[in-house]
Amino acid sequence: MADACWVTYRTGVAPHTGLSARIELQVTEADTAEAFRTGSVPVLATPRLIALCEEASCSAIADSLPGNCTSVAKRVQFDHLVPVGVGGTVWAEATLDRIEGRRLVFTLSVSESAGLVAAGKLIRVVVDRTAFLSNVR
Repeated sequence: MADACWVTYRTGVAPHTGLSARIELQVTEADTAEAFRTGSVPVLATPRLIALCEEASCSAIADSLPGNCTSVAKRVQFDHLVPVGVGGTVWAEATLDRIEGRRLVFTLSVSESAGLVAAGKLIRVVVDRTAFLSNVR
């Protein structure tokens, strides 16, 4: 069934390298390590940064997948380099670098006005939504 994801595309264009998207976030109390319970400091939480990067990767390929297909995260490699406080603004960028069958490999970066905040790689796998959900436990 997974091959059905590559038969028809909403735009007639399959995912291709170079697709990218940028998502901006103004950091609030709800985005902090304290709120995520992943630390005891009021700074932007690493899990929130990863979620922002995943959102950017999904946005980058949104118009390239047929309606019955989606992508799911398989692997994340991520380095959080600089703390950002409440009120700060960051933007996450995801760029599709490689396509290996159903695996889509993205380069991730998160920046603020002063420079790089975090960077990494994300592998997403294109799946048939119905088949994928039939395996949920």
